[in-house]
Amino acid sequence: MAINKELLEILCCPESRVELRELTPAEIAAVNQQIETGAVKFKDGKPVEKALREGLITVDTQTIYRVDDEIPIMLVEMGIPTEQLTHFKGQGSKA
Repeated sequence: MAINKELLEILCCPESRVELRELTPAEIAAVNQQIETGAVKFKDGKPVEKALREGLITVDTQTIYRVDDEIPIMLVEMGIPTEQLTHFKGQGSKA
């Protein structure tokens, strides 16, 4: 289920204030593959244990935020830095 477009237009990364877009199905699959290995961590250092069904990513591809039950989890500490994810290496730019 897609996130409400009006909500997406007003959301931004709570840390960098960068705009967000929805993760594609291929991106979700790539992230979930790495989550299964146990190597993916949230910004606060805790492991990501639950696969993503939906997610948002900053347009600079630096941080992913999960969407659970159509609710974006927009907490800085719950962001998933993409620097640890093979699929996103070399994309975007650091601010």
